[in-house]
Amino acid sequence: MRLWSLHPRYLDVKGLSALWREGLLAQKVLRGETIGYRRHPQLARFQNHPSPRAAMAGYLRAVWEEARRRGYAFDRGKIGKTRETPPLTVTRGQLRFEWRHLRAKLRRRDPSRFQAMGKGFPVLPHPCFRVVPGGLADWEKGARPALAATGPRKRG
Repeated sequence: MRLWSLHPRYLDVKGLSALWREGLLAQKVLRGETIGYRRHPQLARFQNHPSPRAAMAGYLRAVWEEARRRGYAFDRGKIGKTRETPPLTVTRGQLRFEWRHLRAKLRRRDPSRFQAMGKGFPVLPHPCFRVVPGGLADWEKGARPALAATGPRKRG
């Protein structure tokens, strides 16, 4: 499960579709409708939110809006009730890690999108997140140290 902290605009069609499915699964977990994935590390930030279900509904709403903008037919009726909630936070280091991770995926599976997106950082977070200083999130599993670097890269 990957609940991207990046804005959904950066995802290719496979990534956006997978995010939709995984977000819907996360919504079921937060509603207590499934026994699987209850301890998935990426759910912790939603589970620790004052309104976990509303935060996930807001997350899914932004994914749905991006899909609609592209002309995809995701079913908005699958999203729970949405309301204003405090933003989730994501560290700059986590966002940087996800950006590199996504670029590596797109290099293999959608080279034209990879070229079009460029190397630029910082990038926009998902609309439900506010960026804060910090390194890689504690819940991020399998990150290689080189990918987790948060400081500016030295050039030259």
